[in-house]
Amino acid sequence: QVQLVESGGGLVQAGGSLRLSCAASGNIFRIYTMGWYRQAPGKQRDLVSIITKEGGTKYAESLEGRFTISRDSAKNTVSLQMDSLKPEDTAVYYCYADINWRDHWGQGTQVTVSS
Repeated sequence: QVQLVESGGGLVQAGGSLRLSCAASGNIFRIYTMGWYRQAPGKQRDLVSIITKEGGTKYAESLEGRFTISRDSAKNTVSLQMDSLKPEDTAVYYCYADINWRDHWGQGTQVTVSS
């Protein structure tokens, strides 16, 4: 009854910017935490950034300063502004949300940064 849908992925050149968005829909009673994780080829899925309902944020240490997370709780959406992209940012980016006290994941969107 609940789903997360990402958008905004694509191919960009190093140094460029991209903005990812994620919308939650369905039978939603509460969303506490929303955020983004990514998985590069041959690697595990790792935290990019999360944001709580109260606005508290957490970033992967290596990404803070280049990536910015934001949230519109009224619209049940979360976005990730990615600036100064590097080839090592290439990965499938997954939206995450704690909805109705359970973990939910989007289908993922590919971000490819060319050198």
